[in-house]
Amino acid sequence: MQSMQIKDEKKEDNDDQHVQVDSASALQQYLDRIPITSISGIYSLLVLEIKAGDTVRDAIHMLYEKETFGAAIVDVLDTETSGVRFSDRYIGFISFPNIVLWCLEEYENMKEDANDRYLKGIENDDLFSILDQIPRIGQTKVGELAKSFLWEPFFPVHLDDTILHALLLLSRHRLQVLPVVQQPDATLIGFVTQNALVELLLQSSELEWFDNIANKNLSDFRFEGQEHPRCVFGSQTVADALKLLWQNQSCAVAVVDRQTKKLIGNVRNTDIYNLVKNDDLLRNRRILTVEEFLRTETDTTYAEPIIGNDHGADHTTGSLHLKKSFKSRMDSPVTNKENDTLKQVMEQMAKTNSSFSFLINDNEQVTGLITVRDIILQFAPPCVNSSIGGGGFFELALEQSRCHISNGTIIRNR
Repeated sequence: MQSMQIKDEKKEDNDDQHVQVDSASALQQYLDRIPITSISGIYSLLVLEIKAGDTVRDAIHMLYEKETFGAAIVDVLDTETSGVRFSDRYIGFISFPNIVLWCLEEYENMKEDANDRYLKGIENDDLFSILDQIPRIGQTKVGELAKSFLWEPFFPVHLDDTILHALLLLSRHRLQVLPVVQQPDATLIGFVTQNALVELLLQSSELEWFDNIANKNLSDFRFEGQEHPRCVFGSQTVADALKLLWQNQSCAVAVVDRQTKKLIGNVRNTDIYNLVKNDDLLRNRRILTVEEFLRTETDTTYAEPIIGNDHGADHTTGSLHLKKSFKSRMDSPVTNKENDTLKQVMEQMAKTNSSFSFLINDNEQVTGLITVRDIILQFAPPCVNSSIGGGGFFELALEQSRCHISNGTIIRNR
């Protein structure tokens, strides 16, 4: 976008002065002064890299053993001949749930071909046996999964970037994490998660610009998942729930009672780790009901999510860790009602380290799904190169600063 020079205009009938500035400069007055380093926990110990030439089997093994949600994908380049900069070697981000769901979907597709010779003798084996014995799945290169849209794009932030930059990226792109790279060699040192950014926003609680948005009831907003929540009956199988997670690429599906339609639990994409960890559960996924799967967790000793004093660090670690001690129980899904406020949802997600909350009615029936991205969108700035307005935070911030948007440009009155 071509930058516009500041221009003063004086009205003949009063002394009011209007200063016209380009959108980017005006936006920097709000969040460009807050460095990305204000988010705790960006220096993560859970930084893993997977080469594009690595096999699916090796990638799953590494993520499983490290109990890590995902890893950056590295393209192996010959820098002496290609002329590509070192920072360009990162080409994407892939998650453990997505890659496991792909494997299970491929396996089910192969089972439909009764003559497939690779399936003989491995009918009830665990995931790793399938990966070892079916080259078509286990020996597939991670780089080949791009055609299945299993990658997230790699949009890095730097230590000298600001919260505004992070908000723009997370609101304009469907990203679960923002990789943090350190100059001068663009080394990957950590991640900014959506939950950590929401936690930072919550620190502005009781400030007027924040509360004017966050204290609104949920009924005042329109969220993407509100009209079509994804649900399975407790009497359906775990395989049915996994199929729904794969088809919709969603973070969770609601588990409801078939008769009353009441919410009784949820199956999240991160719960796939528990299936992989328990061979019997995975092998029996076609006969094990979802309600029985929920009980496998409640039948064991369970600790509430571990949240310490450094909330941002906890949210970064918890969001990237597959251990269940960082998550709420499957039979205790995060819920809210339409008369709750946006702040209450944010606080509930922060307390449980959840990336979503189910909207329920007075009969405890699911009416929608609110994701952490839905929340971020409410605080997102207006698009700097169009006339599209931003979220409620910036609308109020502009109003309180005696500004308004005209034809994609912010006008400040003073």
